[in-house]
Amino acid sequence: MSKNLKILFVASEVNPFAKTGGLADVAMALPKALTRSGHDVRIVMPCYKSIDREKYEMSYLTDFPVKIGNFTHTCVVREGGLEMKAEKKRPRSRSSVPVYFIDSYEYFNRDALYGEAGDYPDNARRFGYFCRAALELPKKIGFKPDVIHVNDWQTGLIPLFLKKFYSEDPVFKGTGSIFTIHNIQYQGVFELQALVDLDLTWEYFSPKYLEFFGKINLMKSGIIFSDIVNTVSETYSREIQTTSAGMGLEGLLATKKNDIFAIVNGIDYDEWNPETDSNIESRYSVEKVSKKAICKADLQKCAGLPQNDVPLIGMVTRLADQKGLDILARAMESLMKLDLQFVLLGTGDKQYIDMFSALSKKHPDKCACFLKFDAFTAPKIYAGSDFFLMPSRFEPCGTGQLIALKYGTIPIVRATGGLLDTITNFDARTHRGNGFSFNEYNETALLKCVEYALTIFQNRQMWNLLIQNAMSCNYSWDSSALKYVELYRKAIAKQTPSGADSSGALDF
Repeated sequence: MSKNLKILFVASEVNPFAKTGGLADVAMALPKALTRSGHDVRIVMPCYKSIDREKYEMSYLTDFPVKIGNFTHTCVVREGGLEMKAEKKRPRSRSSVPVYFIDSYEYFNRDALYGEAGDYPDNARRFGYFCRAALELPKKIGFKPDVIHVNDWQTGLIPLFLKKFYSEDPVFKGTGSIFTIHNIQYQGVFELQALVDLDLTWEYFSPKYLEFFGKINLMKSGIIFSDIVNTVSETYSREIQTTSAGMGLEGLLATKKNDIFAIVNGIDYDEWNPETDSNIESRYSVEKVSKKAICKADLQKCAGLPQNDVPLIGMVTRLADQKGLDILARAMESLMKLDLQFVLLGTGDKQYIDMFSALSKKHPDKCACFLKFDAFTAPKIYAGSDFFLMPSRFEPCGTGQLIALKYGTIPIVRATGGLLDTITNFDARTHRGNGFSFNEYNETALLKCVEYALTIFQNRQMWNLLIQNAMSCNYSWDSSALKYVELYRKAIAKQTPSGADSSGALDF
């Protein structure tokens, strides 16, 4: 097997072109890290209406008909690129990762990616079409992938289609597949009509395959038919194999336990780095962390808060129960009684928008809320806050705490999923640890953890050691990318007779 691999990376969203969550960040950063390592990576994503074709210099590449169910539509493929920072050590390295946009007026010329609540009635056919087009594309451009990396339910049909429709295709001979579960809460569950829409026969309507409480589950397709399944943190991998977090798929995952792996997400230090970030008031490093105070004063000014040296807690989050907003809501009045400031950036559920809006009016000198999401304010919060709060009910991996570490902003998290894997409690005796965490999911545990963190903040010697610990952590994508390459090779090895695995195989 060649040292360098040909990787087809398929995702429903990729930053900066389209984003609703953390998947888009992974789909941007991981291919870039793989490309830096010398691998030939091609990204495939839908060409949504919201993507600015001129801004990203997209050009027409090819077109071909794609049939899904009883419908045939012309697929127009547009080509763009994911820009990479030039490397001094490798002057001839690629400057961008090729991105192929699957364009269809019928399926993707819409205001939202998935619908207002992810509920466009034809979502199964939309993403079934996308999966078929993604598999037809390599044949049109002369790209023979060693492995196909697919992500979440929107691409979960690709491993099934690969086996059902392309098993004899020479372009995919020896091609392995890997399916990443970014959040098992969103599974792509549809009515029975989806079988017809996706050219699938009734044999798939079985608990052994896609049937799920009388409906069709597309995440099951990715789990069953891929060669390798992985999640985005060790703890989350274990959690989803339990009834409390498996969302109904824990039994299936138990049958695939030997093929389930976990790799913690990284962050793109080209994008998130206080030494180079042009969006913050003063650039700083672990050696010049005193300049972080300038960023704090700037954040306080932007938020309309008094520029006092009191502990400042920041949050950049989706406003939803999953993110711990229910227990935070019950804790906020108690937090407002402490000597601290609180800044939040985010949008989501109306009940929390209304709540934080009211809190900022009631406590204008202590609480400021930006009830939106923008790329300009987020870096200011990461750089200007002292603490970064993530009290999540569950968190597959989380990137906020990793960004916060890089900026010397100390995470306060609930010990779940990737938060448990990446944040270790600071020990005042040993001076080890990079943040603070609590176990019980309630407002009492949250408040107790915050109060302890504030005592460390008051001890400047220990506080400075804690910041040094945090900023010394390395969660770059380069190390995670190497682990993905190992999984890719495992998936490819399964295509040989000695490495073949009959799990999920059907006699077609």
